[in-house]
Formats: sequence, C-alpha cells, structure tokens
Amino acid sequence: MKPLKNNLMKQLFTIGIIIVGIISLSLIILLPKLLLPIYEKNIYEYLKQPLELIDNNINNNYNVTSVDMAYIYIKPNNEIVASNNFNSIINADYKFVLEKADKEFGNFRYLGKTYYYYTMSTDDDYRLSISTNNYILEIRKDILFTIYPILFITLLIISAFLVFWASNLALKIEHLKEKIDNLDNDDYVDNYSYDFDDELKVLSEAIDNMKLHLKKEEEYKNQMYQNISHDFKTPLTVIKSYLEAVEDGVETEEEAAKIIKEQINKLEIKVHSLLYLNKLNYIKDYNEYKNQEIDLSQILKSCIEKFQIQRPEITFKISIIDKNVLFNGTYDMWETIIDNILNNFMRYAEKIVKITIKNGKIIFYNDGPNINENVLDDIFTPYTKGIKGQFGLGLSIVKKTVSLLGYEIIVKNERKGVSFMIK
Repeated sequence: MKPLKNNLMKQLFTIGIIIVGIISLSLIILLPKLLLPIYEKNIYEYLKQPLELIDNNINNNYNVTSVDMAYIYIKPNNEIVASNNFNSIINADYKFVLEKADKEFGNFRYLGKTYYYYTMSTDDDYRLSISTNNYILEIRKDILFTIYPILFITLLIISAFLVFWASNLALKIEHLKEKIDNLDNDDYVDNYSYDFDDELKVLSEAIDNMKLHLKKEEEYKNQMYQNISHDFKTPLTVIKSYLEAVEDGVETEEEAAKIIKEQINKLEIKVHSLLYLNKLNYIKDYNEYKNQEIDLSQILKSCIEKFQIQRPEITFKISIIDKNVLFNGTYDMWETIIDNILNNFMRYAEKIVKITIKNGKIIFYNDGPNINENVLDDIFTPYTKGIKGQFGLGLSIVKKTVSLLGYEIIVKNERKGVSFMIK
C-alpha cells in the first residue's frame, strides 16, 4: 500500500490539533469530576452553619430569606417545624426526606435531581438543612468560565509556538535533505546558518564530515587505481620488451625466460595481495576466526626460514618471554601478517631483526633507517610511498588483518631503527 504523501508541517499541525482536542475533552469530562469533592465540601459547610442559629421557639413554616436552602426542625416534643420555602426546594413529604437523611451529611436523588443535606442532633432536638445541587452547578459554571478562556488563550499561544517551531524544523530538515542531495556536488555552497547548537546542527556537521570523507575516499581510490595500474604496467612492459627482444634476436630465449619468470612472480604476488585485501572486506562479518587460537612460535620460525634465504647476512633474534604465545586468529592470517612485516624489514634492515613476545604484545624491530615523520601516519595506507619511494599493499594488509583480529599495531621510530608493536 502506497503511503499518503503529507509534509512534516501538516503532520505536526495535525498532532497539535489532536493534542488540544484531547486536553479540552479531558478538562470538560474529568475536571468537573475531579472538582466535585471540593464543591461538596463547600456545600456541606454552607448547609451546616445556619443550623446553629435556629431558635428553639420558631413556629411552623417559619420564614427564611434563602431561596436555595430549606430547614426541618424537630422539637423536643417531636413536633416537626419546616421553613416556609421547603416545598419550593423539594416537593416531598417531611418523613421521606428524614428517611433519606440517614447520615450526618450526604446527598440523594429524587425526581431526577440531586439534593444535599446536613443534620445536627442533640439530646433535645434534631435539625436538618437541605438544598438542591444548584449551588454546585453555579460554582462549577463560574470556575469553568474562568478556566476555559485562560486555557483557550494558553493553547493558542502554545499552538503559535508549535507552528513556529515546526516551520523552523521543516526548514532545517529541508536543508539537510538538500545537503545530502548535493554530497557529490563540489560546486554546492551551504549558506544556511543554525541559531542553536542542537542535534540537527550536529547532524549537519556530520554530513559535512561525511562529504569530506567521501571526497577523500574518492581521491584515495583514484590514486590507488593509478598506482595499481602503474604497478602492474611495469612488469607487463618488461615482459613485452623481452618478448620483442627475443623476436628481434637481441636477447636469448633463456635470459628472456628468466626475466619474464621473475616479472610473472612479481605480478602473482601483487594479484594475491589484492585478492587477500579484498577478501578481508568479506570475512569481517564472520567471527569464527576470532574464536580460534594459534601458537605464534611455530609460525615465526617458519617465516624466518623463508627470509633468511633472501638475506643471509641478517641476524634474526626471537625472544619469547611470555609462557602463553597463543593469539586469536588462524594460521593463514598470522602467517600473512608476519610475512608482510618481515618482507618490509628485508628492504631496510642492515644487520639485525628482533622479534619479542611479552606481556601479550609482539614487537618486531629492525636496525634500518628511521621512517620520515610525515609518512608515519599514512604508512598503513595502500600504495603510500615510504622510505626510498617504496610503496605497496603489504602494510595495509597487516593493518587490516590485525584490526579484524581485535588487535592494534603501532609503528615507532627508535634511536636506531624502527619497531612495530602488535597489542
């Protein structure tokens, strides 16, 4: 079912009308009921006071000036005396009224009307005052006529504020929509000014930050594509040139095959690195690898054996201080991490590579040159140029894999050399 199209202003206005209607109905229905005990307390006080002034010597049908209150007085000799307005207040027999007035004070219904009474008795006589509910109706009318104009004016003022606030809110939301629609528009100029530092302003600033992030990501991807293209183009160019050299008889097939094989191996490594980096984006939603533990001592020895062949002049030192060398992750993930770190070290190390495991941390150290401080922050970014203009995917793969396993990697320049710490 297609939702009804209705803008925010209309929705808020409708909600305002509903709220006002609910409040008005609640006051009309509930307020009189809530105030009724107060009204009744007043009328009982009103009925009580005259009873103390009735004289014992009054005669039947004694005259009273009150038009809304009548009296019954039973003398010590059981003679019943009533005020002259008794029948105009309630057209009923005295005995009927006396039977209904069976408490000190209260009310009863008669012929569709409510009557209130108050009694006072002594050892000698009995006194009763009675009145209709006109007194309560008058008080109720006076109070409601006082409350409702004030309530109406108050609701009008609140409604005006609500309309103003809603219109302002609608403008802010329209502005946010406009900003989102122009996320990819570099020519868009935002001239909207926020009067208050509220959540919508925070959201607006978050959109600005997102736009900057997306722009930076786009620039990074474009740069990465260029670097990948260059990185793949170089070995392909070398392969092509050697094939042409063989065809022209300038180079022997044996020598060309050797060079071509080297370049193909380089391409294969780069392709595997790209595939692994892309694979990490898919396995991050699966936590099985975090529940596994691996003994790093065996992986370290296996990795070092591979790199010792490349540079036999380098001395590798392993120092395992912790008794527990189990770390979260799989064998393949940790082999990838260590291989890429040591592969980086092989470019720069002079004589020593140290690997230390202590206090739940793994520290890799080489005695090569320090890393430029301007490069340190971006060293784990793919294809960021490092020392001697070297760049690639290795350290980016290390950073991403370590993060997936719940660890952190920090690179630090030492007095001589560089250390990588995983903790």
